Amino acid sequence: MKFTVLIVACLVLVGCFGRVLYPSAQLLTAIESAAQFQIEWGQTLSATGCTLDYAWYRPAAAPAGELVVLAHGFLRNKARLDGLARALAATGLAVVTVDFCNTRLWRGNHGRNGLDLIAVANRLNARRVVYAGFSAGGLAALVAAYADPRTLGVLTLDLVDAQGLGQRLAPHLQRPVIGLFGEPAACNAENNGVATLLAAPRAQIERINGASHCDFETPTDWLCRAVCESEAAASGAAQRRAVILKRAVGVVRGFF
Repeated sequence: MKFTVLIVACLVLVGCFGRVLYPSAQLLTAIESAAQFQIEWGQTLSATGCTLDYAWYRPAAAPAGELVVLAHGFLRNKARLDGLARALAATGLAVVTVDFCNTRLWRGNHGRNGLDLIAVANRLNARRVVYAGFSAGGLAALVAAYADPRTLGVLTLDLVDAQGLGQRLAPHLQRPVIGLFGEPAACNAENNGVATLLAAPRAQIERINGASHCDFETPTDWLCRAVCESEAAASGAAQRRAVILKRAVGVVRGFF
């Protein structure tokens, strides 16, 4: 009964969570073999006093001061973007994934999350930053880009807006924003992020045909798949995720 209630709550709040990694060996084998980077784990404080845990992917030849900051979805965690972080680091970019500490089941605190992304960028002495995020993490990335003059560009992955926050900020975003979107469904609020980006002066929207919300995580897990992915969408998922990963890396590289 408790599990059922939890699933319903995730659907209502446009998010899902879990800690069991969905197998991603085939997708990441080439990345792992080519990678020349180390991962450092650290912490810094949010302005609210809670602790932000992060993983810093550091290529040996990464340009000093350049950083990609990745934001996970609602009630997810930084492990959900490990594949994208590794793919970017394998190209020579320094990347950090962050665990939000201000999100609650009943309140996303997306504005605060965006400022927390900036706090991590500050902690790592970034001078030129690209913010990117999945689902509600994309909303936090927009907040960070709005507030941080070091921003070069923003990548959103199946962006989900909340309480119109993104729509209010979008007209004032002066940096390029590229949004990759899947098919409209409950877990991406029926693509409400599309309308958000249409309000941004330098936004570009790209559709990934047939993609489910979970396709934009690397790796995803069984719970997201159970809640957000139909049986029909499960077919061809590996190919779509490979396409999304390749395009996401290309977008971020293009900002630098």
